[in-house]
Amino acid sequence: MPPISPQQTLKDVFGFDDFRGGQQAVVERVLDGHSTAAIFATGAGKSLCYQLPALHLPHLTLVVSPLLALMQDQLAFLARHGVAAASIDSTQDRDTTREVMERAKSGELKILMVSVERLKNERFRHFLRQVQISLLVVDEAHCLSEWGHNFRPDYLKLPDYQRDFAIPQVLLLTATATPTVIADMGEKFAIAADNVITTGFYRSNLELLVAPAMEDRQQQLINWLKPQMQPGSEAPTIIYVTLQQTAERVAKALAVQGIAAQAYHAGLDSQQRDEIQRQFMGGESPCIVATIAFGMGIDKGDIRNVVHYDLPKSIENYSQEIGRAGRDGLPSTCLTMAGRDGLRVLENFVYGDTPEYAGIYRLLEEIAAAGQAPDRQWEVLLNTLSRDTNIRPLPLKTLLVRLEMHGIIAPRFAFLAEYRLRYHIEPSELVNRFEGERAAFVRLLVDNIPIARTWGSVDFDRLHQAGLAQQVDTSRARVITALEYFQDKGWLTLEGKRMTDVYEVCQPNFAIETLASQLYDDCLTRERIEIERLQAMLALFESESCITRRLAEHFGDRTFGNSTFGAPLDPVQGRCGHCSVCYGHPVRLPDAPPQPALSEADFQRYATPLIERHIEQVGQPPNAQRLAHFLCGLTMPIFTLLKARSLNGFAVFEQRAYTEVREWTMRHLAS
Repeated sequence: MPPISPQQTLKDVFGFDDFRGGQQAVVERVLDGHSTAAIFATGAGKSLCYQLPALHLPHLTLVVSPLLALMQDQLAFLARHGVAAASIDSTQDRDTTREVMERAKSGELKILMVSVERLKNERFRHFLRQVQISLLVVDEAHCLSEWGHNFRPDYLKLPDYQRDFAIPQVLLLTATATPTVIADMGEKFAIAADNVITTGFYRSNLELLVAPAMEDRQQQLINWLKPQMQPGSEAPTIIYVTLQQTAERVAKALAVQGIAAQAYHAGLDSQQRDEIQRQFMGGESPCIVATIAFGMGIDKGDIRNVVHYDLPKSIENYSQEIGRAGRDGLPSTCLTMAGRDGLRVLENFVYGDTPEYAGIYRLLEEIAAAGQAPDRQWEVLLNTLSRDTNIRPLPLKTLLVRLEMHGIIAPRFAFLAEYRLRYHIEPSELVNRFEGERAAFVRLLVDNIPIARTWGSVDFDRLHQAGLAQQVDTSRARVITALEYFQDKGWLTLEGKRMTDVYEVCQPNFAIETLASQLYDDCLTRERIEIERLQAMLALFESESCITRRLAEHFGDRTFGNSTFGAPLDPVQGRCGHCSVCYGHPVRLPDAPPQPALSEADFQRYATPLIERHIEQVGQPPNAQRLAHFLCGLTMPIFTLLKARSLNGFAVFEQRAYTEVREWTMRHLAS
């Protein structure tokens, strides 16, 4: 019997008669053994590019995805089509994870999906070395590149993991990669230019409108949207905003006007978010007012409007967000109600992520000290380290990955620092279930884990000392194994928290000052790139030539005749015919309202409260960077200790340029 062709699998398993866009080119290259990159417009069918080859490849396809919601949607699709796929994620119990691993080892599983963070776990990496893997798939692969948006530091290690697990080829998938990012991705994984497949970014059914934001932007939105929200024929709409409070305020204003809108943001609990998303996907709720917490993994074909009430974070974010409109191919509108009033907030978010030089220096001092210990092990509780160095968690993660790339540290394993338990049977009954040395061991556990009301905390040092006194092995590993076994049997509930990562210090004698300066310069370079990205986005919206063409060219797409979605561009050279500029309405974005000059009185009134508390609690005044963060409302770990939010002056200048505030504070501190 001849082997089944990919075309046959496409029809028999997935129910499609033909490939779309560049799907066939990608599938053929992967099945020919080439590492490949698929740069497809949002909604152009990237997932099939790994799902179909996985059924033809001899071993496991390992998919790294940045978001649990993306995994769950794709797993549900694969389950409906009878494909053996599973994920390992933090929501699972140990039995489920163990079962998935066994299925992978036995060869039953064709696709395994994990987050990139899972690969930091040494036990998981040990498991992967026991499994033959045909293909590594990197979803949202632009996260690999520091030149792209949504850079994820852990993605930088993926090329090392490919070598470590002896995976012969990779497939990179993304919808938002500029030529620079594509080149960077290709270089990291040695992907030949011929194996980079781009479908083109032109969407003939999307109307791209830019409307200068009026003074009453809320009423402007209501006037535009209300005619499309007649009862029984509401146009499914996503409205993107920057801040959580804006989402709540705008949703409430729309509801007052009879438009059934719901706010969606990270401040809601996960159950609320899931229910709001379910209602929107099912057509029960026609309008979502959301921060960018909403949208990843959303595949609703009939979204008719995507509105940017505030400026998006970048051209890439804009492209990704408008890409959720009109996936059914029908006409849809993408409206940007743009003004420069929100620019300062976006810029300040960028400056807020740049750590202090002193924090980087402190981090390196701690690593150097750990490197002098006999085992060179460095235990890291991320939140504690963040507090001690005054570096926010995300930039701190980035620094740790950079230090791995420099060969200073290497991750070894992770464990939970704290455990507590609650018995479901009498402790004496638990002891009676064992005999001999095991009974003595369990008796030690029971006697040395005191219960306060319902719960008892596990003190590993106390258990270790008790074990030494009675010559019983009460090592941490044995205690955890026993407690997990008791939980599996239903005899108790065990809860763990405070994940601790253990690193080995590979180069203990590095030059702290030299490396601190290098890392700080890297952070400043990143800051500059992000600010330039915001300026590029403003230039797009103020374009005097076709916005659709400018957007496509940003992503290196100059072949408008080969559109993935419908007809090519209008015969008039370089014009789409369905954007603001082509309608004859190029815009100049209104400036933010002018701010009065900062004065000596402002400094005394707003800066002094933090300076006084800082001297009282820390023993010295804050530096200009720390003071500017406070005045612009940008969080720092030390602000929790100082209870800075309660002080007069916190966030008083959040609408001002961070650089202006920092220079102003620098002058006053120096005088």
